[in-house]
Amino acid sequence: MKKILIILVIFLVSTNSLFAQNLNRANKLFQKRSYIEAAELYEKETVKTQEIYEKLGDCYYFNNEMKNAAFYYKTLLNNNASTVNPNYYFKYAETLKGTNNFEEADIWLQKYYEAKKLTPSQTVETLQFFKNLNATIKRPYELHKVTANTEGSDFGTAFYNNGIVFSSTRNEGPLYAWNNQPYLDLFQAEITENGDLVNVTPFSKEINTKMHESNAVFTKNGKTMYFTRNNFIDGKKGKDDQKVSNLKIYQAELVDGNWTNIKALPFCSDNYSVEHPALSPNEKQLYFASDMPGTIGSFDLFVVEKDENGQFGTPKNLGPTINTELREQFPFVSSNNTLYFASNGHFGMGGLDIFKSQILENNFSKPVNLSNVINSNSDDFAFIIDEDRELGYFSSNRADGLGNDDIYYFTQVQLFYVQGVVQNKNTLAPLPGTEVTLLNQKNDIIAKTIADNNGNYSFKIDRANSYKLKATQKAYMPFEIDFVTNNKGDINQNIPISMELFQDVEEKIVVENNKVQIKIEPIYFEFNRWNITKSAALELDNVVEIMKKYPTMAIEIGAHTDFRGEESYNLMLSEKRANSVREYLVSQGVANENVKSVGYGETQPINACVKPGICTKKQYSLNRRCEFVIIN
Repeated sequence: MKKILIILVIFLVSTNSLFAQNLNRANKLFQKRSYIEAAELYEKETVKTQEIYEKLGDCYYFNNEMKNAAFYYKTLLNNNASTVNPNYYFKYAETLKGTNNFEEADIWLQKYYEAKKLTPSQTVETLQFFKNLNATIKRPYELHKVTANTEGSDFGTAFYNNGIVFSSTRNEGPLYAWNNQPYLDLFQAEITENGDLVNVTPFSKEINTKMHESNAVFTKNGKTMYFTRNNFIDGKKGKDDQKVSNLKIYQAELVDGNWTNIKALPFCSDNYSVEHPALSPNEKQLYFASDMPGTIGSFDLFVVEKDENGQFGTPKNLGPTINTELREQFPFVSSNNTLYFASNGHFGMGGLDIFKSQILENNFSKPVNLSNVINSNSDDFAFIIDEDRELGYFSSNRADGLGNDDIYYFTQVQLFYVQGVVQNKNTLAPLPGTEVTLLNQKNDIIAKTIADNNGNYSFKIDRANSYKLKATQKAYMPFEIDFVTNNKGDINQNIPISMELFQDVEEKIVVENNKVQIKIEPIYFEFNRWNITKSAALELDNVVEIMKKYPTMAIEIGAHTDFRGEESYNLMLSEKRANSVREYLVSQGVANENVKSVGYGETQPINACVKPGICTKKQYSLNRRCEFVIIN
């Protein structure tokens, strides 16, 4: 019996020692970021502590195995609600989004914000957020898979020599313990006419090493490149105090067709990572991501100035508009000075989402999510765009991909326009306020607009269609032109609209008393009468002739009296005379809707004869008039 007890004690001690060794080895693998091997050992632990649940969840989380990560985070939170770090609320929310459980994810994300005393910039309702966002997007993205993707990792594109340079694990070599894939190298590819990538070849043996190389950027002349690599130079591997080889940005120069003078940038360090270089359009600033001291979150975006001698200044954090307490990486600056970057700190679909922000003089505009067409519930990152071609690339580990990370290319839904400037035909001065109308071939109105302060107008149009443009402006002859769009898509058209003043073309149209009028000889009515006399009809026929010539012209007939007689009587008399003139014009074929009659009585004199007995009959008669004012 005593021997049996001794054997049991020895067995238990040995077993506990074995478990301790197993856990110790798992922790060392976790520290070295060998997450796959570490997870296998943690799984074998029969008694799982809070720390083991945390690390198991992290092992799967960092390898994008969201279902497994969600299971262990859920177990962690159920068993250790009072002691768990709130950061695990966020990670659990991310795994829930990664498994399409958005409503539950929103609950845990809200708990994270509350625990961190953070105020989200919008209501934490993921699906509603993107529904509202998509409603504001006029030109959505269209995605296409790159056929050059492999079953490994392909990501991090950069424009170079009319082609693309990107990172890939398609090489043969030792495996990286994080994900059991080969180390990354840079490769180059040609861009097809539609944007796909073909003819992939290794980039340069001077750049590619046995360590990771990724995320390059090139100067416009192609003579200088910046790229991300592990802390490795001249065959030597640098490590921090935890024996981790952090990332650095290296610079290389193209000399006689070879990349040489390879060196780490001066603000890199063995003790933190500096990664993902991006150049400003003028190439005077270098943007990058880093977890260097002074970051707001785990990784922030920074910018550093480069002087004329190629010397770098002190990196500057982009600040809280861009950076959050979580992760911002993969910057890119487009030709129109827009910053694109990946973040899991700004509200999104889950994992890293891609955002854009306009670079202002001393700040940045509020980041905008690029929608759930570009972004998914996995990691989406490394966005680049050619603004001129409206073609770009980004990377993602979303579920429909071929490999671990894949490259996608995108275009934007094409919108085509007819646009131009409305101007005076003779002086070429712009004519703001002109009403411009777009009609189809059946003369149905499609849209109307008012020319802006510079005389510009614009309409969205479709391919393979027939249109008509009409323009109207007070005092100007109407403008009309037909045009056709083709079926190839190159249908953006610039059609200037040149308009002539009526008075330059029609001698009977003048500007008088600040009014554009059809000017005829005065028409007279018999005393206290309003019927049209033969002599008046002869003059009114001149108005009929002009209005038939310009069938869209609209006028106001204004009848006026002098100050002799009662005011109410004069108003009544002028209204009847104006209406008689309108009825005559309509009887002669002028469109009824183009003629408006108003009696003004004695309210709008054109001289100082404003009461009886102070003027001659001739002077009073000047106020007895009929005006034909063009109103459209």
